[in-house]
Amino acid sequence: MEIPGKLVVRTYAPARRWTMLASALLLGAVGLYLAFQIGRQKAGFDGIQAAQQRAALEGQIAALQNNAHDLQVQLAAADEARISQVRERSEVARTIGELQAALGRAQQDLEFYRGIASPLAAAKPPAVRVQQFQVLTVNAAARRYTLRFALNRPTRPEESSSGTLAVTIDGERAGAAASLDLAMLTDGKQKDLPYSFRYYSNVEQQVTVPADFRPERVTIEIRPARKGLAPFRQTFVWNPDVT
Repeated sequence: MEIPGKLVVRTYAPARRWTMLASALLLGAVGLYLAFQIGRQKAGFDGIQAAQQRAALEGQIAALQNNAHDLQVQLAAADEARISQVRERSEVARTIGELQAALGRAQQDLEFYRGIASPLAAAKPPAVRVQQFQVLTVNAAARRYTLRFALNRPTRPEESSSGTLAVTIDGERAGAAASLDLAMLTDGKQKDLPYSFRYYSNVEQQVTVPADFRPERVTIEIRPARKGLAPFRQTFVWNPDVT
């Protein structure tokens, strides 16, 4: 009869093994964190002070963002106000030009009816007129422009006419009304424009406008050389590149 060998009984508990492994990992992580914190404290790091500094910096960032927003709003309002002023001044200049043109037509009508009522009292019409006036931009950065217009004779075109033209630009400078004559607009190179023609003549004159001057109107005074003819003025709105 054979006697069996020794019987060995072993326990198998996988859950307990995984629990012990997880506990060991957790304890290791806690130990590393504590070691990290102890190292920072030995190095002079204060977590509470750092949190306070971070909160203070976040408050400063928020205040700067609010200030930047307020400045952007103020800048937008200033731009809108500036655009409104430019539009308003343009409208005023256009209105002045239209009123001056209407006044010229009314004066012509008045002289016409005066001639009908009393031919002897009728005034002489101007010998030369300015037509097709334009302002052309040559160099916007340098503020150089060309004044282009035509001269014609409404009466007696069979005779030649001669004289000079005086050019004046009215506008605003340093917040006050100002006027620039042709000598100031051409750096003293030209004081007036001579003319001589029979039927019509095209005129082009380049001018340079100062940077601190805002032009609004251009006045051309016609000064005939013939005796007995009074000077005659015509005013046009400063509106570059608009025909």
